[in-house]
Amino acid sequence: MKIIDLKPGDPRLTADLLPVLRELRPHLTEELFLGILAEGHGQGLRFTAAYDTDGVCVGAAGWRLVATTSLVRKLYVDDLVTAATARSAGVGHALLAHLERHALAAGCTALTLDSGTQRTDAHRFYFRERMAVTAFSFEKPLG
Repeated sequence: MKIIDLKPGDPRLTADLLPVLRELRPHLTEELFLGILAEGHGQGLRFTAAYDTDGVCVGAAGWRLVATTSLVRKLYVDDLVTAATARSAGVGHALLAHLERHALAAGCTALTLDSGTQRTDAHRFYFRERMAVTAFSFEKPLG
């Protein structure tokens, strides 16, 4: 498996990563994704792709480094998804390990993410990865 941090403008963002990301975020069109990339990059948003030995993208992670008063600096994972065809093959583990190395190199005190309450399979995976539930996430839809 090959893990690659993709830079803004890299055509693999839409050609390879977006189809995998849409398994988690089906509302994303290419146009919307490109708009989010343009705005989000200035806010620290980055994307990492996992490729299998045949060169097929099988995993995607969206992430950013964030300064906070509670953790000082953390790596926050916006998105973490393994293609349905590649689940239970170590893709998620490899992506998290890659992101953890980024976090340690950046002097982060934690790697954090939110996961929808309905995603019980993902929760089992996070617990296996030695992640803990440390907070509730609250949301108020607007508009």
